[in-house]
Amino acid sequence: MHVPDVSVVVIAYNDAERLPTAVRSVLEQTLHGVDVVIVDDCSKDDTFAVAQALAAAHPDRVRAFQLPRNSGGCGAPRNFGIRQATGTYVMFLDSDDVLERNACRNMLAAAESTGADLVSGLCVRVHLDSRHRKTTEWYPWLYSGTRTIESITELSDLLVFDTLSTNKCYRRAFLLEQGLEFPVGIHYEDLLFSAQAYVAASRITLIPNHVYYWNVQESAAAKSISNRRHEIANFVHRMEIHRRVDALLESRGYEELKYRKDIKFLKHDLVLHLRDLPLLGDDYRREFAEVANGYLAEIDPRAYEEVQPLHAICAYLLSKEDWTHLIPATDALTNPGRLTVPLAERDGRVYWCAEHLDTELGRRVLDVTDAGYDTRPLSALALGNRLTSYTGSGGGVVELAGRVVNPLGRISPEAELGAVLEISARRSVSGKPAHVPVTSVRHAGDWIEWEARVDLARSVRPLGVIDAVWDVRLNLTVGGGRVRTRVSVGGTPIDRAAPVRIRPRLTQLVSDRFVPEVTRKGNLSYVLAAEGRAAVRTSAAIEGAMHGRTARLAKTGLKRLLHAKRNLRSGETKVRLYHRVYSRLPIRKGLVVFESHLGKQYSDSPRAIYEEMRRQGVAFQGVWSYAGARPTGFPEDAVLVKRWSAQYLRALAQAEFWIDNQGFPLRLTKRPGTTYIQTWHGTALKRMGFDEPHTKSRALGTQQTFQKALDRFDHFLIRGEHDRRTLARAFRLREEVLLPVGYPRNDELVATHRREAATGRRERGPLAAELGIDPEKTVLLYAPTFRAAPGGKVRAFRPPLDVEEFAERFGDTHTLLIRTHYLNSVSLPPSVRGRVVDVSRQHDVTPLLALADGLITDYSSVMFDYGLLDRPMVFFTYDYEEYATENRGTYFDLKERAPGPVVATEEELFGVISNLRDEADVKYAAARQRFNAEFSEYDRGDAARRIVATFFTGGAK
Repeated sequence: MHVPDVSVVVIAYNDAERLPTAVRSVLEQTLHGVDVVIVDDCSKDDTFAVAQALAAAHPDRVRAFQLPRNSGGCGAPRNFGIRQATGTYVMFLDSDDVLERNACRNMLAAAESTGADLVSGLCVRVHLDSRHRKTTEWYPWLYSGTRTIESITELSDLLVFDTLSTNKCYRRAFLLEQGLEFPVGIHYEDLLFSAQAYVAASRITLIPNHVYYWNVQESAAAKSISNRRHEIANFVHRMEIHRRVDALLESRGYEELKYRKDIKFLKHDLVLHLRDLPLLGDDYRREFAEVANGYLAEIDPRAYEEVQPLHAICAYLLSKEDWTHLIPATDALTNPGRLTVPLAERDGRVYWCAEHLDTELGRRVLDVTDAGYDTRPLSALALGNRLTSYTGSGGGVVELAGRVVNPLGRISPEAELGAVLEISARRSVSGKPAHVPVTSVRHAGDWIEWEARVDLARSVRPLGVIDAVWDVRLNLTVGGGRVRTRVSVGGTPIDRAAPVRIRPRLTQLVSDRFVPEVTRKGNLSYVLAAEGRAAVRTSAAIEGAMHGRTARLAKTGLKRLLHAKRNLRSGETKVRLYHRVYSRLPIRKGLVVFESHLGKQYSDSPRAIYEEMRRQGVAFQGVWSYAGARPTGFPEDAVLVKRWSAQYLRALAQAEFWIDNQGFPLRLTKRPGTTYIQTWHGTALKRMGFDEPHTKSRALGTQQTFQKALDRFDHFLIRGEHDRRTLARAFRLREEVLLPVGYPRNDELVATHRREAATGRRERGPLAAELGIDPEKTVLLYAPTFRAAPGGKVRAFRPPLDVEEFAERFGDTHTLLIRTHYLNSVSLPPSVRGRVVDVSRQHDVTPLLALADGLITDYSSVMFDYGLLDRPMVFFTYDYEEYATENRGTYFDLKERAPGPVVATEEELFGVISNLRDEADVKYAAARQRFNAEFSEYDRGDAARRIVATFFTGGAK
């Protein structure tokens, strides 16, 4: 008898409709040695009959079984399937999901070549409820490339994050030898089974290929286990599984794994349930706290320091059963960035609340100073605004009252207050929102209280078909400032049984009233309902009104209008508009489109070229792109266009020159009459382009699109032969594209160094005065590279050095400037004000480099620019091994070539700072000269002039 390579166990319950699709995804695998074991968990519908029919149609490849009684979970049918499987390897598939077509082939090849007990690949979540079936990869950073580990301790994140059993291929002999089975009679069985498999495996291989498509449907009538979090039994099961996993890890002595798992529990598992607490009753909350706190007592206290502050705050307040401050915190979880409590200040620190500050742990967890609630403008804060009362008369009028948080009393009693309620359609094709002045708004200590009486029937006139949902906001004016808040419901009852009568513009037979609703995030909204007059008419009249020719034409017209409007905003439409319309317009001589860091800044070499053109009086029209809501820092004489707007696309299509430092949109083809000057934004230490593992692992089509975008470059600036060997090769650039003139942004640095060498003096310039820097102090600039959260997400940057310790030790003689990467941000405690300064909002780093007496960095390319100043550099590489080996890899060993001391700890860093001249300056003078010669040989201070002469004034290079 032929033994299959892979047996796929497909489990099903009451899923007759989707089962054939799941089975078909197995039968159509490119690997032919695959069979199917269907296990029906005693369905009540036709699922088993469908399974039997599939087995009859494919007798050599499909077998169907039915359990004698329903088990209520996934564990029992999967265990039965393992026993029935005959393949060398086993995989699991749920009947509502599908396998990627090459999944079995790719996983088998990996298993056979590495001898792994289990192989794991990328799972993709397919959001069926989304408009375009959005997909998200499941923890993709774990699968950036193929790798094999001998023990789960080598990659703790695998056990902590990827707890699925379905994106894996197991050697069946391994499952049987280890006696691995899913727990039965308890939910979240994947967590325990995966942990047991990870711990038992002698070798695990990860592959970067998609293998499993997990179909997610939030609006399904029958909720999945993970979507029934309001059931206390659901949470009890989750806690029991976690305890079993913890016991497993502790029995093996895997303390670090347990610690990492504790971190994930605080920021993910617990948070899933905390978000629902405001909507659940006191009885549920009491039971929830009892179950949760028994487990929280076993959490490693260090875990609180590794999660987002709000996650730690919620867990801590739950342990204290402080519902007064916990419920607002859970509201902030659901609405990220929203400030929902008045806060408290003690000894220069800001805390979530004034309670629980009598212990070190309480003070540490509740400290929110770094969030900048006391320093950021009120208009930049998302202030919580909660209803305190709600009354609907049913006649079109509602009376509302609420209160807005006043953090730390920043809105003084003397401030002039005003407020307007804004009611706007979520998907509007019908015009502007309604604005209704409030009846009263007053200062009330920790809160700003307001009351309003709104005649919805007069204020809001919806069309009645498309604009079905209307959101409520309060726009608060404080003096000359404006604060926009969303009105949340909290625990205030809103009577859905007393809807508000309104008069739609289309027809009252479609809808004639607003019903108050609470959104998924707990905010107040109104939803149009087809009741009232339509309800008292005969059924035939309603049917005619709702489905007759007139209503059908109206609906069709409105849907087409909305569809057209939506399509005009879509990326696909914009790309077509660029190619089919704007690219047929004539090229405009003298039109130059500039862009820096994808429109986020007015900075870098594009800025230097632009300003050199202005200095020389070049006749041109400069267009700068910007990203975000409001452009800041851009020149007044430039035309500004929002990135991806119609004006932006037209400017790019008609431009004679494109000049940027990163990349114009990949899918926009450059016209033959346009010259693209790519200045780039830094010499490479970390691997780039096609040298980067993630790029290599992408699909061939994606790689081709990337290469096509790179081929648009007519000229690519390099500053040394190192760039030719690295960037040019990684981007597969032709030799004739390379322009060895240096970086225009560095002209200023070269000139500064020459001036200092000639005069022997250091001139600080106007930026020092603008930042309030004492001219007697030594200025150090800390400029680290980009830091991403797991999965590549942008995150707030936490300095790896104690800024308060720096201020205490060096604040009298030094000023530390911190400039994060433009994608990161940092928040500093008030206690270091004046001694440590956040300069991350300074668009252009060049003036900061010129200002600094010394540079502290890690792997940032600013090291190559700062070297031109011949000033001391310190390399704080506290995570060198992780960055150099587990990240993208580097082109050279920084420790061997660094033109300054390389330190790994805060104490080593402070030691170098205390003796900066000897430790980082004099000792490394020769190394800096070698560094500049190797990496910056073409930076001669005239790059901008040479580019302008070559392309805009007709001079020689």
